Amino acid sequence: MAENKVNQVLLNPKRLVGADLGAWLEAGGGRGLQVALDNPATIVATLEAAGLGGMGGAGFPTWRKWEAAVNAKSKNGGKYVVCNANEDEPGTFKDRFLLEHTPHQVIEGTLIAAVACRANHVVMYINPHQKESIAAVGAAIGQWRQHELFAQIETYLGEPLSLKLVETSGRYIGGEETAVVSWLNGGFPFPHRKPPYPAESGVNDDPTLINNTETFANVPNILANGAEWYRGLGEGGAAGTKLYSLSGDVLKPGLYELPMGTTLKELIFEHGGGMLEGRAFKAVFTGGPSNTLLTAKDLDVPLDFISVRERHSSLGTGAMIVISEGTSVVRKVCEYVEFFATNSCGQCPPCKGGTFQLSRLLHRVDSGVATDDDLHALQNLCRLLPHSGRCGLIDGAVTVTQSSMRTFPQEYGLSEAPQSF
Repeated sequence: MAENKVNQVLLNPKRLVGADLGAWLEAGGGRGLQVALDNPATIVATLEAAGLGGMGGAGFPTWRKWEAAVNAKSKNGGKYVVCNANEDEPGTFKDRFLLEHTPHQVIEGTLIAAVACRANHVVMYINPHQKESIAAVGAAIGQWRQHELFAQIETYLGEPLSLKLVETSGRYIGGEETAVVSWLNGGFPFPHRKPPYPAESGVNDDPTLINNTETFANVPNILANGAEWYRGLGEGGAAGTKLYSLSGDVLKPGLYELPMGTTLKELIFEHGGGMLEGRAFKAVFTGGPSNTLLTAKDLDVPLDFISVRERHSSLGTGAMIVISEGTSVVRKVCEYVEFFATNSCGQCPPCKGGTFQLSRLLHRVDSGVATDDDLHALQNLCRLLPHSGRCGLIDGAVTVTQSSMRTFPQEYGLSEAPQSF
């Protein structure tokens, strides 16, 4: 892959100016917001034409969320835009990098959303463990409030615009969008079933648009350069670029911005430098630790939402945790399921108890003391637990457990992969 296709937009060195609004504007910042103010009715259509998907998980079309928020009627005189920067999943570190090194790129995206939706509240919702992110965004917010473009937004809205930073609960579950709403309403970050969706009834029962940090960071560039430009950045039929958090048993772990659709092989063996010396590739946890494992037969998969889904996995946040031969899959899965068990909010008994039991049984397998009854119990839990919670936490724990049992049954002491769960 040509070198000029690496870090060309979000991580372009010219845009990594920190909390310096003047430097951001000199680097071309502000143009997207000005386009939005000049043509607010075209913002959503431009995002649709660009094919921008949500970068926090499932890749849901961004324009659909924005359109719903645009059309929703306020009950209490407000509309909210929330940048979800709760990022707390193992292997994912892209959002904190954006907030620390290019906060104005993200904030400008949220301000464009405020123009599109006629929202009078913008909230930067940031994990309290990310001290550097909080410091950078706090400084950046102060600069935006004093700038002429911010005044233009308020003139367009016909009322003051609230732009503030709110620290999250610091809990993993706090990143689920209905939990975001609950926390911002002053409650515990408990997820709830949908509908209603936040775009219909969110913070203060008003329409609330919630997107991931990376999603918002893309918006100013799309508005400034056009939908066709953004689509042209991708490989094959994919649009735009993607941030990949590469970690694990590779020579050059790190954050890479590459064309959406870059193959898994290119990411690991070209940009990541390949495996650690003397190690052979074994598998990769894609999109964080809550998805189906990909193995050597999947190295050709283009890393875009559709292609990875066709391999029965998910691109998710773009996290890629690589493991080598000689690394115990069971031990890694055990660590991740323990993370889920620890971070269950406890609201749904099947989730709280189920993740605990999965973790307990996986520890027995990892310790070499599991019995046939333990393995049967593990498979039964994988059959019973899916969709039993109000959010996807339990499903993620089950998915990675099922996948590891199917793909590496010998590590569980099984002679063959389970036929069904």
